[in-house]
Amino acid sequence: MIVVADTSPLNYLILLGKADVLPAIYGRVLTPNAVLVELRHPGAPATVLAWAATPPTWLEIWQIERLDLSLPAQLGAGEREAISLALAIHSDLLLIDERVGREQAEARNLQVAGTLAVLFRAAILGLLDFPAALDEIRRLGFRVSQDILAIMLAKYYQTRNNRP
Repeated sequence: MIVVADTSPLNYLILLGKADVLPAIYGRVLTPNAVLVELRHPGAPATVLAWAATPPTWLEIWQIERLDLSLPAQLGAGEREAISLALAIHSDLLLIDERVGREQAEARNLQVAGTLAVLFRAAILGLLDFPAALDEIRRLGFRVSQDILAIMLAKYYQTRNNRP
C-alpha cells in the first residue's frame, strides 16, 4: 500500500511519539517537500523540528513536478502538494486532517483518512493504546468533537471485543 501524508497527521503522530506506526500499517509512506518545510517551521514544537531535521528512512520525500492548479488558494502549500502527489502517483490513501483539503481530495476521487483513523487502525493492530492516544492528542490541541470521540471509542471497543 502507498500512502501520502500531509502535515497535520505527521505532526500529531510525531508529537505522540507514534510516527513509526505509519510504515507498520501502510508500507510505503510518501510526503511532498512542502510538508517537510512546514514541519521545519521555526514555530513548530522542538520534537517535530528534531524529527523533520533528520526524517526516518521509511519516509519518502518527493519533489512535486506538477501542482494541481485547480486546488483553491486557501489550502496550504503542504495540502496542495500532498493532494497533487497523491493524484500523480495514484496513491491508495491520502492522510489529511483539514476539512477543505479532505473535501478537495475526495472531489478528486482520492481515498482519505485523518490522524484519528491512523490511531484507530494502529490500536486495532495492537501498536498503541487508543483511549490513551485520544486523551494525549486532545491535550496536544487536536480539535475533535465529543460526539466523534464517543463514536470512535465505541467502535474501538466493539471491534476489540469482537476479535477472536
